Amino acid sequence: QVQLVESGGGLAQPGGSLRLSCAASGFIFSNYAMGWFRQAPGKEREFVAGINREGSFTRYTDSVKGRFTISRDNAKMTLHLQMNSLKPEDTALYFCAKVKSEDAGTREMPYSYDSWGQGTQATVSA
Repeated sequence: QVQLVESGGGLAQPGGSLRLSCAASGFIFSNYAMGWFRQAPGKEREFVAGINREGSFTRYTDSVKGRFTISRDNAKMTLHLQMNSLKPEDTALYFCAKVKSEDAGTREMPYSYDSWGQGTQATVSA
């Protein structure tokens, strides 16, 4: 079955960096667009970044543009999120997710995804 396992979260100072990873198994990783979402306490889950199957197209929510970079290694079946210039408002539980359809490109709505990891916590605080 599909399995997504995130890692790399932790505590960072404002202005610092974290690199999240998501190890995928149970499906043909290179056939699906992938995404990163986050959820802060008391808030809805929000789209952070998405990447197409080949890794040639990416999209980001406005608040992370220029600071975060999504990438993928299809040979290693791994998704990454490099987070730089971190802000306290980036504090959240971060999830990776797989889109439902092989034909789909990047998607921003959670209902377009059918598999989720358990999340990794990123905390930005001095």
